[in-house]
Amino acid sequence: MKIEQLYTGCLAEMAYYIEDSGEAAIIDPLRETDPYIKMAKADGAKIKYIFLTHFHADFVAGHIDLARKTGATIVYGPNAKTEFDAYIAKDGEEFRIGNATIRVLHTPGHTMESTTYLLIDPEGKERAIFTGDTLFIGDVGRPDLAVKSGEITKEDLAGYLYESLRNKIMPLPDDIIVYPAHGAGSACGKNMSEQTWDTLGNQKKTNYALDPNLTKEEFIAKVIDGLLPPPKYFAINARMNRTVNTSIDEILERGTTPLSAETFRELSQRDDVLVIDTRSKSNYASKGTVPGAWWIGIEGNFAPWVGALVGDVQQKIIFITDDESRVQEIVTRFARVGFENILGYLAGGIENWIKHGYPVDKIGNISAVEFLQLLKEGKCPNPIDVRNPREYESQHIVGVENFPLDFIHENLHQLDPNKTYHIHCNSGYRSLIAASIMRTRGFNDVINVEGGFKALVELGAPTTQYVCPTTVESN
Repeated sequence: MKIEQLYTGCLAEMAYYIEDSGEAAIIDPLRETDPYIKMAKADGAKIKYIFLTHFHADFVAGHIDLARKTGATIVYGPNAKTEFDAYIAKDGEEFRIGNATIRVLHTPGHTMESTTYLLIDPEGKERAIFTGDTLFIGDVGRPDLAVKSGEITKEDLAGYLYESLRNKIMPLPDDIIVYPAHGAGSACGKNMSEQTWDTLGNQKKTNYALDPNLTKEEFIAKVIDGLLPPPKYFAINARMNRTVNTSIDEILERGTTPLSAETFRELSQRDDVLVIDTRSKSNYASKGTVPGAWWIGIEGNFAPWVGALVGDVQQKIIFITDDESRVQEIVTRFARVGFENILGYLAGGIENWIKHGYPVDKIGNISAVEFLQLLKEGKCPNPIDVRNPREYESQHIVGVENFPLDFIHENLHQLDPNKTYHIHCNSGYRSLIAASIMRTRGFNDVINVEGGFKALVELGAPTTQYVCPTTVESN
């Protein structure tokens, strides 16, 4: 029997390939299908089942295309309602994969259809659980994504999650392996570990959510505490996963179209087209970009930030790359979070644009050393930290205000386009995104701090923690 975890860093997502005696199953596949088909072919196996732990909100799954290409049966747990052919399993139902068995454990809480799949090896030993977003390493799935006004609250869902963990997960053997759907960096939980798997026994010792002494009320309070609003695209992706979507092959064929500099320029000037520059930070900073372009580098958490900041999955997009061999990968990453309207890329890159004499736009950059000196001299009147509130409250540079990239569109009206802003994040990725968006919104004097918070701390910048204000009652 074979178990393979397929980790995708951009989404902090884990899909799984299970094979035994010529039959295979895929759990929580990404939208692209080739990796799974190639793995099965290499093993001389037929993909028999595609198991989904729930309707994912942070990416569009590849179950439809994979089922079309392989004839595999799509399986969801109880309560799932789909607009395509799928087998809705019963709690406790079993499926054979060669001589191995998958048992369905209905574990509502993250969502009402959330299901854990228990793998039993050919010798009858319970080997692993594929927990989806029910149980992470170090955390549990957030209970606020499936809230329905007037029907179910996040407190209700957290209560279901408490019961699922204690009645379905915790009674399992301590040596069983926990394989979750996400790891650190995903917005599906609060404090996930960098580890991508662990034994259930160790999680019982280290994961706060599995503390046997927690009452249900205490568990609910802990799970819902400190939840940031989910990215806007989450609800859209969850809906997309309930229906039949455009084939990934069709998206790739259209999105990988090379566009001449002339055509790219015409499209970039249209109000209904967004330009996204995916190049490296250094190339973007040194060579400039097409006026009006947002920078979201392919080397970082590209897909989640596209989803969070662009929002509308129907948005028409053209893009710039500094490596045309990665064009298919870039289009695939767009598609993973539901963006299907990719019209093509700038053939020949920014060099071709410049060769045609077209104008370029540049973001100001400053080293951490220079920024810190300006800060000490009081010559940096509007420094902002675009990390999320939890990061900022944990530790931030004295005198720097929090302005999270996550909510830049809602809050940009609070800033003055006539002022100069020095922007930093943790390492320089999010700050450059923020600077590029601000630039397109009329902020002409935006300066990115290279190296971000990490570099500033290494240089000895004074830091502090957020302290909740206390209320003093007068007698």
